Amino acid sequence: MKENIILKKSYRFAIETTVLCNKLKNKKEYHLAGQLMRSATSIGANVSEASAAQTKRDFIAKMSIASKEAREANYWLNIISESGILGIDCKQLVNNSEEIIKILTAILKTAQTK
Repeated sequence: MKENIILKKSYRFAIETTVLCNKLKNKKEYHLAGQLMRSATSIGANVSEASAAQTKRDFIAKMSIASKEAREANYWLNIISESGILGIDCKQLVNNSEEIIKILTAILKTAQTK
């Protein structure tokens, strides 16, 4: 069976952002932590659901939601990174979110043209 790269990357991304969200909560940045946690963990959940889709339309719908959530997570990560609120470099997570967005975009383009 072929390895599902996007499922693996989105799962790893959720774990890494969960760690970051705990650091945000320790700084009492509850709103940012909640927004990032929701969007970052939703990516993998929707990718996982898409892998069990019953129709092409369902697959595209779930992957589209994953793509939107990835863009939202990227937005929050950029705010956290550029504001310096944690005093740590979040650029690797930003890069990971951008890679996930690119993969999801490619998946959607392929699915919509077939």
